Amino acid sequence: MNKLYVVGIGPGNYDNMTIRADKALKESDVIVGYGVYVDLVKDRYAEKEFFTSPMTKEVLRCEKAVEFAVEGKTVSLICSGDSGIYGMAALIYEVAESMDALAKIEIEVVPGITSASSGSAILGAPLTHDFAVVSLSDRLTPWEKIEERLRKAAEGDFAIAIYNPASKGRPDHLKKACEILGGIIPSERPCGIARNIGREGESARVLTFGELASADVDMFCTVFIGNSSTRIIDGKLVTPRGYRDV
Repeated sequence: MNKLYVVGIGPGNYDNMTIRADKALKESDVIVGYGVYVDLVKDRYAEKEFFTSPMTKEVLRCEKAVEFAVEGKTVSLICSGDSGIYGMAALIYEVAESMDALAKIEIEVVPGITSASSGSAILGAPLTHDFAVVSLSDRLTPWEKIEERLRKAAEGDFAIAIYNPASKGRPDHLKKACEILGGIIPSERPCGIARNIGREGESARVLTFGELASADVDMFCTVFIGNSSTRIIDGKLVTPRGYRDV
């Protein structure tokens, strides 16, 4: 049966790509993806056929990937980070179903290293205990729902990893999120920002929750808010799980 891989390529550099992801891309005739992500892998797999589409054209990418697979080509639809965490895995099943292609192709989801994991490693170990992941992008999720999820994560004392903290179209979303959380999280709570994870210009910053609202962030950042146990050890953001207390 014709094969369609949905591949998480990790943060972007080859060192953080899984062996399984590399194998899928090597086996593929066509690599489909958002142009920025394709640029990250194009040199390594230069002999492949490529199809790209811009941001907001996710459905088109999935449709083309399914079309290529139905034609008999082995296809990799690539995603930054993990293919199933804010990736294309769910959408590819929806699109294949709508195109009546599920009986004609085999879909295999290939996981990758999401920025909650890779960003956490740069900052130290902020997600060692229970945590929540919330995206501040309201393009597909109503802001009221995002507010509710943020508030409940903080009330549950979860460490929080925040994706898509700001963009040109919504520069104040992290500030708004901090205002929502301000009545729950104390200003001295340790937090962190990881930027350009696994790419040129990679950086990490540890700061307090009180400083977070005015921090300079963009779509290339992942923000980490500690829980009540999080502390700074040797300049790193660390959330103990409690092993020493057993």
